[in-house]
Amino acid sequence: MNRYKLAAIWGTGTLVIDQITKLWVHNAMEVWTGKEVVPGFFNLVHVLNKGAAWGFLDDENIDWQRPLFIAISLAAVLFIAYMLKLSREGDNWMIAGLGMVGGGAVGNAIDRIWLGSVIDFLDFYYGGYHWPAFNVADSALTVGAGCIIISTLLNRKGATPPRLS
Repeated sequence: MNRYKLAAIWGTGTLVIDQITKLWVHNAMEVWTGKEVVPGFFNLVHVLNKGAAWGFLDDENIDWQRPLFIAISLAAVLFIAYMLKLSREGDNWMIAGLGMVGGGAVGNAIDRIWLGSVIDFLDFYYGGYHWPAFNVADSALTVGAGCIIISTLLNRKGATPPRLS
């Protein structure tokens, strides 16, 4: 399978799962509510984040986040297309990573266009330690970046990246 089709599969899969889960949260839970799933460790919540990852720049008094983050998402998709053009056929770590990052960027951009903020709903914590709520798109951005790093490290050492498929 060529790199563009493989990246499109990863990106589309990410986007579909992200949007389905956010739509479910949007319809099933009131905003700013939560449900305990694993006591002392995990909740499902419905929060809105105007900022970036982990609430960075999430401030009601700032009105420029929405156009800024939509523009960043568009720039990311264009950069991913460029990186795909430069990637090697068979470098499935890089291609999957670029697809996941693209799908995650588009998923959060859709929220910003639709709602003006991003729906976050995965809430992990332990004792007094609490990780900011996030979503499937955020997870894909992180995992995708990890795949890109793995590809870069494997290629730097001159190794042939193992196939993901």
